[in-house]
Amino acid sequence: MLNDAMVTAMNRYLALVVGLTGTALIMGGAMDMHAATKKKPAAESSDDDSSTPAPKHNATSPLNLPLPTKAKADGTGDSPSDKNANGTGATPTPKKHVTADKTADKTPAPDARAKPEHAPNATVEPEEIAEFAAQPPRIQQLIRDAIDLTRLNLTYTFGSSDPDNGGMDCSGTIYYLLHAHNFADVPRDSSGQYLWARRGGFFPVVSKSADSPEFKELQPGDLMFWTGTYENGRDIPISHVMMYLGREKGTGKRIVFGASDGRSYNGIQRWGVSVFDFKMPKADPANAEKAKVDFVGYSRIPGLRGPAPAPLLAETEAADTPKKQTAASTPAPSTPKKSSSTSTKKKRKPTSSDEN
Repeated sequence: MLNDAMVTAMNRYLALVVGLTGTALIMGGAMDMHAATKKKPAAESSDDDSSTPAPKHNATSPLNLPLPTKAKADGTGDSPSDKNANGTGATPTPKKHVTADKTADKTPAPDARAKPEHAPNATVEPEEIAEFAAQPPRIQQLIRDAIDLTRLNLTYTFGSSDPDNGGMDCSGTIYYLLHAHNFADVPRDSSGQYLWARRGGFFPVVSKSADSPEFKELQPGDLMFWTGTYENGRDIPISHVMMYLGREKGTGKRIVFGASDGRSYNGIQRWGVSVFDFKMPKADPANAEKAKVDFVGYSRIPGLRGPAPAPLLAETEAADTPKKQTAASTPAPSTPKKSSSTSTKKKRKPTSSDEN
């Protein structure tokens, strides 16, 4: 049998064990609560890429043009009302409205081909163009802005002359760029641009060789014109236009700026507003639209390298025609007869006020 001393010792031992166990449980719970409420270290939150997207790389600031983001149309075209790419009446959201132009270049429907068939748009640095440093500041800025457009990943969009539509066609690209540089009278379509540019001096090219001496006057900023890229039914059948940039320093090849649905750069087809290799065209007998493609020549942009020239001779003659007809229908006033006393005097030379 246990005596009183042994019972007392056992009770004290049990009390000590219970006390230690309770203390351990309390301390463990407190530590768990502290761990649950503790903030994550800053290093973990900085790894969340979704909160801070990686910056896009651009060699220069995109589209530093001296006008607002949109180039206003000149009223020569109309807008197809809210049709999507498959021709239905639905208006997809958030697809932007595309302003089509009756005089715009190229005829394929927007869904006739798919852009993924081609490589991304090509671009270069202005300093990679051999002639760039020698150009006047105004032409340097024109080239910079053209190259900035190639960095916006704009597709070939028939009927568009506005980058906000996501793409432009060939004449729409030239129209937008030149309007941004205050050439307010540039026409919207390539035929009109051809007639307009002839005022700056036109250089025809008859040869089929890119090494022809006919190219000796070619300068950066010149507009270049083709026929036969498609059948447009125009009296002046110009169907394609681009702007000459110069020769690449590394390769020595000529490069151009504009919009195309399949021309190439570095041997790879591109679709959109891009830099392209300049090559003399080869007719494709298998393609009825391109069986007669031809490069016709290049022209200075009127007023780009000097004062704006006078209108074309045909325009001047047309403007003067009513004056000539009026002068022809108005008889010259009769000259009064002079008396015999003055017949020996020297005749007075007519002044401008005497002439009709």
